Amino acid sequence: MGKRGRAAVVVLGDIGRSPRMQYHALSLATQASLKVDIVAYGGSDPHAAILKHPSICIYKMAQWPRLMQKLPWLLRYIVLLLKPLFQFLVLLWHLCVKIPAPDVFLVQNPPSVPTLVAVKWASWIRHSAFIVDWHNFGYTLLGLSLGRGSRFVAVYRWFEKHYGQLADGSLCVTKAMQHELAQNWGTRATVLYDQPPEFFHPASMEEKHRLFLKLNKELRHSEGIGDCISHDDPNDSLITTISEDGVIAKSIRPALVVSSTSWTPDEDFGILLEAAVMYDRRVAAILNEDDSVKEEVLWDEMNNGKQNIYPRLLFVITGKGPEKEKYEQKIKNLHLKRVAFRTMWLSAEDYPSLLGSADLGVCLHTSSSGLDLPMKVVDMFGCGLPVCAASYSCIEELVKVERNGLLFSSSSELADQLLMLFKGFPNACNVLASLRNGTLEERSSAAWATEWEEHAKPLVLEVISRNSS
Repeated sequence: MGKRGRAAVVVLGDIGRSPRMQYHALSLATQASLKVDIVAYGGSDPHAAILKHPSICIYKMAQWPRLMQKLPWLLRYIVLLLKPLFQFLVLLWHLCVKIPAPDVFLVQNPPSVPTLVAVKWASWIRHSAFIVDWHNFGYTLLGLSLGRGSRFVAVYRWFEKHYGQLADGSLCVTKAMQHELAQNWGTRATVLYDQPPEFFHPASMEEKHRLFLKLNKELRHSEGIGDCISHDDPNDSLITTISEDGVIAKSIRPALVVSSTSWTPDEDFGILLEAAVMYDRRVAAILNEDDSVKEEVLWDEMNNGKQNIYPRLLFVITGKGPEKEKYEQKIKNLHLKRVAFRTMWLSAEDYPSLLGSADLGVCLHTSSSGLDLPMKVVDMFGCGLPVCAASYSCIEELVKVERNGLLFSSSSELADQLLMLFKGFPNACNVLASLRNGTLEERSSAAWATEWEEHAKPLVLEVISRNSS
């Protein structure tokens, strides 16, 4: 069968929250000159570059009814069988009927069931090649909720391994995962490290000013609970101001710390809350603050220009997920003097601007398998943002300690890092400045398009050629 000049990118999830697959789609269209059909769920808008590209078309699938997710506990295992059957039929319909026949299916894993099964069947029916992009292992994620000893987890692992081996090619995100696939799964995979695309970059002062004016209401508002940020001047940008020389950063401003999370069990957000409390208490002790002084008095002093050796911290937490409301309630009960939290969901265009405007990124991802790397850190590095990241087995493939970030294993260790990095903020943070410089130097040496051209494109063209001959 001859070449058709098409590729299908398959995501059993929200395409707007699947950045790596969006970048694949762009590269398939621009670097491999293929027409690309994305089959995924809706929910969040992908980047404008995807929506505007003339060679990319998005097909949004129907989702499992939300009402069914609220069934009693006794019916949970029935749902575990019915849900993948529903997803399988919807996915197979789209892959075999709705979209034109592609040369190659490129599918995100996990989820593995029923995705890998449906895509493999579709590749047989439509005489297409089949590539798996291994982001993690699906059975380890399922094991977080059901336990590694569950029979469902064992069955899931069998399907994931069996259908993964049937792929015509594989990509993966780390060398550690490549080794695991080769040694224990009988699968050869090419490592394609995540790299940020060009629209992730350090923000200019003008970009920062526009962003903070746009987010001003959300950043000031704390749902009726006063804190060191909501008490600030509501008529000005929180971080920037206009001077005779143009837009400049305020000398008296909070340090902005960004953390992106999916609010799932493989990210212990409690570590960040505990570290924030420790920072707040330790700074108060270092400054010999009188506990009887009301918080509002301290906030008035900060707002009137009093500068301390340790700044206020504003944590902006982005993302959606199942445990968000639980942690938002915990945040409301903290009553901190010089630390504030805001949770929000940003557009695909505003999110890079926020990262490019921040002073530090924090990553709580620890990986269910210990073999994948957090895309959020890649995005942060693309914006020149140094990172404090939770330590686990292969994270040093990405975070180079004391070069572009630091690693922590406990809330106390993270609190120590916050105190060290922000002492003397904003102009005398030598360690933070050194990490930022290291991040910028690392950033200049890699790009998604370059990595994709070298590692992914040859695999894609090879499996297409082999399948069409």
